[in-house]
Amino acid sequence: MDKLTSMTVFVRVAKAGSFAGGARELGISRAMATKHIMQLEGALGSRLFNRTTRSLNLTDVGASYFDRCQQVLQDIEEMEAAITHLQTEPRGVLKISAPPVIGATHITRAAVEFLKNHSELKVDIVLQGSPGDLIDEGIDIAIVLGTLEDTSMVARKLATSKLVVCASPDYLAKYGVPKTPEELSNHSCLVNWAIRPGTKWQFRTPEGLKIINVSGRMQANAAHSTRIAALNGLGLVMLPIYIVGTDIEKGTLKVVLEDYSLPPLDIHAVYPHRKYLSAKVRRFLDFLQEWLEPRAGMPGVE
Repeated sequence: MDKLTSMTVFVRVAKAGSFAGGARELGISRAMATKHIMQLEGALGSRLFNRTTRSLNLTDVGASYFDRCQQVLQDIEEMEAAITHLQTEPRGVLKISAPPVIGATHITRAAVEFLKNHSELKVDIVLQGSPGDLIDEGIDIAIVLGTLEDTSMVARKLATSKLVVCASPDYLAKYGVPKTPEELSNHSCLVNWAIRPGTKWQFRTPEGLKIINVSGRMQANAAHSTRIAALNGLGLVMLPIYIVGTDIEKGTLKVVLEDYSLPPLDIHAVYPHRKYLSAKVRRFLDFLQEWLEPRAGMPGVE
């Protein structure tokens, strides 16, 4: 049996003055309480209680052991309280991996606001197309867009962003506006490999989900590259609204195929472990979700 548990049972029984009373306080059976005491007495080689049919009293050894047990259990309680404090106050370094655009905008802004309220915390943001190896690289949280591939990581959905297909007015004036998804085969479609579906653009139609294989004059593994190409008239692009929303508001990009909705882009946070999350990870995840939910569908790039 666990000795600390047995010591706890011993202290409760001694305080209650009976096996039944101590067992009741701990939510265990009288037989189990008796077993714990017998285990301690066997290990110590001495009786801890003088037992009669009417009373239960500590022996001299029991009284001395009672004082020591109380001190040990109190020390453990204080130690656990100190560790719990470390688990409730964000501190140390929080390392975050994020795709370049959302990392440089929403994630960075959220981290800045979070740091303002937690003076003992530092944040290290790594902007990269893929999450990286979380354990080997010491990454606490990785932001992942779209479909999750690594099922070994724990994931938490933070927000959802609308996807749109758009192009510059010059491109549309020169090559025409596609009216149906099938017409995309006649257009230059700029492929962003950083966000699925890559070259397989998906549209919801009355007949169900339709997948269109696209290609164009430029491909990139970063959303900014395809956005810049679209702004310069090189083709149509599929991107989240938080990336192209400002361009659409300014009129430098125009949305097409508005009658065909696209499956939204999920934004996840992934991390190595579910149990015993540190305060810095747990509190920032809560903060980031609250931060992103109202902003993921808003313009975020100038």
